[in-house]
Amino acid sequence: MSRRTKADILLVMNSFIWGVTFVIVKGALEDASPFPFLSLRFIFAGLLMWIFLGRGRVERRVLAPGLLLGTFLFAGYAFQTWGLTATTPSKSAFITGFSVILVPVISLWHGYRMRVANAFGAGLGVWGLYFLVLPSGLAGVHRGYLFTLFGAIAFAIHIVLVGVHTRRFSFLHFAPAQILVVGALATLALPVGPTWVVHWTGRLVFALSVTAVFATGLAFAIQVWAQQYTPPAHTALIFALEPVFAALASRLVTGERMGGKVLLGSGLILAVMVISELWGGAAPAPVEG
Repeated sequence: MSRRTKADILLVMNSFIWGVTFVIVKGALEDASPFPFLSLRFIFAGLLMWIFLGRGRVERRVLAPGLLLGTFLFAGYAFQTWGLTATTPSKSAFITGFSVILVPVISLWHGYRMRVANAFGAGLGVWGLYFLVLPSGLAGVHRGYLFTLFGAIAFAIHIVLVGVHTRRFSFLHFAPAQILVVGALATLALPVGPTWVVHWTGRLVFALSVTAVFATGLAFAIQVWAQQYTPPAHTALIFALEPVFAALASRLVTGERMGGKVLLGSGLILAVMVISELWGGAAPAPVEG
């Protein structure tokens, strides 16, 4: 089995883990406000990665890129977690999945040319987003949708930047650095958060354990390693599976049902994630010269 194939299989596993944890985090947010939850999750995960991957060391040369990627990753999770307090797991996952469509657009700033299929996909994805978040017209738009969309933009930038930096630095030190930055920023943001609540319930402890160990420590170590062997746009295509897993988990666990317009919007976004990348190739074409 080639490293590219192994990378793809592990990224699919990541999509499953992240998709399922939408439901877990939604429940945990009834016991903890967003910033305390993120602080505990990422500090715990970062320390585990620092001990087991970095062997208790962090190379000085990974600090600057770790800070950059950690900042965008923090923004993505902060907006996504805030948004999840006001929307359902499946809607949050599909809006977050919009980041897949944005990756080829953002790649333009790193020397790639946008293919027609990618541009078409991005435009069609906007229509999918419209049906997903506007079931009742403009009056139906609320902060949950907007925060989640801002998070999707931050995640898209993070995917592109991981592809830029992962070939230059060892993932053993690079992965823990960005996760520790997220934990530090979430801790610094505690005083400015709208609320600061932590109720130590079994549900919260379970959520922190699962998200810190599997959805953060393991998953981001896999992503940083795997993106050495697969381009950002292809990684984003695999991550298109994440909202599918989230919708299935939400249906099974919470009984969430999606109406006609929401199903249409979700279907459009999912179709665009796949079709635009298949028509547009595994990665945007680089600009020559």
